[in-house]
Amino acid sequence: MGFIGRILIWLSALLIPGFALAASCTYATNGGSTGLPTSWPTYCWLDFSTYNSASVTSAGGQNFSYSLSDGSTLSFTLKANTAAPGITPVAAPSWTGAAFGQAAFGGVGGLPVLYTSTGGSVTLTFSNIKVTSPSGGSVSTYQFIIGDGETTNSGESLTYTTNGGSWTLQDTMPGLTAGAFPAVAGVGSTTVSNTGNDTNYDGGYIYGSNTPTNVSAAIVAGGLQGIVVGVRFASVTVNKRIVGARANSADQFIYGVTVISNSNTVSQTSSGTGNGPFTPIAMAVAAGISVKVTDAMAAGSITPLSGYAPSLTCTNSNSGSSTALPTNQAVTSYTFGTLAFGDNISCTYTNTTYPLLTLTKSLGGTARRFSTDEFTMNLSNGSTVLGTTTTTGTGSTVANGSTPQVQGAAGTTYTLNEAASGTTDLTQYAQTLACTNAYAGSTTTLPTTVPGTVKPAMGDVISCTLTNKAAAANAKLTIVKSVSVYSDPINGTTNPKWIPGALVRYTLTVTNTGTLSVDTNKITIADAVPGTLTYDTTYTPVFTQGTPSSGLTGAAAAYSAPNLTITPSGTMAGATAAGEPNFSVTFQAKVN
Repeated sequence: MGFIGRILIWLSALLIPGFALAASCTYATNGGSTGLPTSWPTYCWLDFSTYNSASVTSAGGQNFSYSLSDGSTLSFTLKANTAAPGITPVAAPSWTGAAFGQAAFGGVGGLPVLYTSTGGSVTLTFSNIKVTSPSGGSVSTYQFIIGDGETTNSGESLTYTTNGGSWTLQDTMPGLTAGAFPAVAGVGSTTVSNTGNDTNYDGGYIYGSNTPTNVSAAIVAGGLQGIVVGVRFASVTVNKRIVGARANSADQFIYGVTVISNSNTVSQTSSGTGNGPFTPIAMAVAAGISVKVTDAMAAGSITPLSGYAPSLTCTNSNSGSSTALPTNQAVTSYTFGTLAFGDNISCTYTNTTYPLLTLTKSLGGTARRFSTDEFTMNLSNGSTVLGTTTTTGTGSTVANGSTPQVQGAAGTTYTLNEAASGTTDLTQYAQTLACTNAYAGSTTTLPTTVPGTVKPAMGDVISCTLTNKAAAANAKLTIVKSVSVYSDPINGTTNPKWIPGALVRYTLTVTNTGTLSVDTNKITIADAVPGTLTYDTTYTPVFTQGTPSSGLTGAAAAYSAPNLTITPSGTMAGATAAGEPNFSVTFQAKVN
């Protein structure tokens, strides 16, 4: 619109005789059933709760003063030329067919509609219109706006006259009956009229005049009729949206507009668990006043604002304005130097959750194999462990089972894994990994095996559960083979080398990781040395009992080149909470 400020006005309320009581304006909380006009968050509607018929119809009229959200003050004198039909301030909607408060501008508080009580004609005059800035000076440029607060049907009309700039059509409110509107005449002149031409639930119009000091509204009511008044200088609207899932479901955001000079603030808090946009918050701002838009975490939130990547983008429907606007700026606060008249700025803070990962332990089946088994859960980036926890509890109880929530970086690979703690032998557990992503729109591939890897994206909130199910009772043997050079022909036993003639000793360690014992005399170990070695049959294999004891005795050895067969005797015990029974056998070979 290219103006420096703008004011809207629509009528209805009560005033106390002879006084200019300070009141306020209120914003719609929603766009009504149609959401139109889309500029609905920028209008602040005057509450006429202090309207007094005796004062308004007196010779001097009634004085009104409104404290606006930016600290400015709007004042005027309201006078009616007749006491009949009586004007009464009412809440919106004024009746079941009204556009204002239903099809458009839902949730306006107070008593914003000046409503006739019977049929007839009355002229309301707004005189001495003045806007005072927060510093006390006069705002020399503003726009006064007036519109239909009921429906204008056949036999009814609304005529507005101004001593300011010619009337311009600001917005259209759809009616409850599609396509029905009163006839319009005079747009672009100092007198504009709406004349009813049907009995439908008509829509209505909002008009504006620049910098008037006197505006009149001639109301012709066939049955009942009404107008509403609001204020709109330059306007700044702020909203919020979230990309991805919230870092914590309890997180809420508070966003708003603050006047720099006096810290007057209007703000709104997000609600629910959705991603928005949420309810917008708007401030009518006098021309030349500096304001800032802000974004913060609301009380009760769990995650700090640093857990979300910020982005601020603002647009302005006032295409000729020179006001600088942020676009995708990574800020949580932005200051507008001064606003131009007619600026209709809409800002949206977009917060995207940085990738978050959590790993949790679960036990399935019969829970732990031994009551002292515990598990260490790890979230890692390469060799760096970023989040870890070791479980506590016994049986099926898992305490301390979740790692701290790890904030990651988009596109970076993270590993989810576990390690045994205490008496735990992971070979006695089946492992499954199940992951979910609270960001329903994410395309990130989630891991399903252990260890698992994931490369999260912005907005991902990934929770994985690693479930261990103890194997059924079993006897399960593991064998580990180690080798060392015992001596060589040159160095003897001092720092021997693997050279021809060297003696090499092998140790085979056998462990029963299962809880059942092995059948008596059923263990046989067979080993074959490579062709570069020859068994040393002069060396008697050494049987060493482990801790806890395997329960076996001796180990008969039989050589049949290139194989060695070792047969211990007895019954090998099963594992208990005290540990896993084991034994070792050491034999010797010679390097060819």
